[in-house]
Amino acid sequence: MTGARTGHAGTLDPFATGLLLVLSGRATKLAPRLVGLDKRYTTEVALTARTSTGDPEGEVVETLEPPAEAELERRLAGLRGEIELPIPAASAVKIGGERAYRLARRGVQVEMPLRRSTVRSLDVVAYAGASVTLDLRVSSGTYVRAIAEALGGHCRTLRRTEVGPFSVEEAVAPEAFEPGRLLAEADVLARLEWARGGAAT
Repeated sequence: MTGARTGHAGTLDPFATGLLLVLSGRATKLAPRLVGLDKRYTTEVALTARTSTGDPEGEVVETLEPPAEAELERRLAGLRGEIELPIPAASAVKIGGERAYRLARRGVQVEMPLRRSTVRSLDVVAYAGASVTLDLRVSSGTYVRAIAEALGGHCRTLRRTEVGPFSVEEAVAPEAFEPGRLLAEADVLARLEWARGGAAT
């Protein structure tokens, strides 16, 4: 549609929705400056079952009694700030030269490496006993599915609402996209500089 080389600055899980940054033409060289930006998500976590993938596409591997609200808050408190959690088995990380999700689909069980990340905020939007809806601001590379697993459940839904200074509210659905919607490279750089200044103050 743009007539130029086009790429993205970070994929979404197949079951997830929300913001995807698309880069076209000369702006593709900005990718390294965008992929490391903080992300914001909303997720509904089912607290009654763990799945093989940490999301609704996997098989249920364990059913559980949902935690009481006080216990849930205790678990959430341990997931704020600097955390270290196993990378989900259904991820694109390579284990012995092969993508982890390919191993998982074949039923091969491997010990997944830990990933250190920062959870800047983790707030409860709604709590219904068997599920909880969360609003998270996290560093790049954080697996929300791993956080759901640590809570004793799996992500029922996942939506990325922000990437650095960019919001899903400004975005359009793929079918509504047209090249005129693209920001100029200078505008992108200005936003990144503004965001950096805001973070520093």
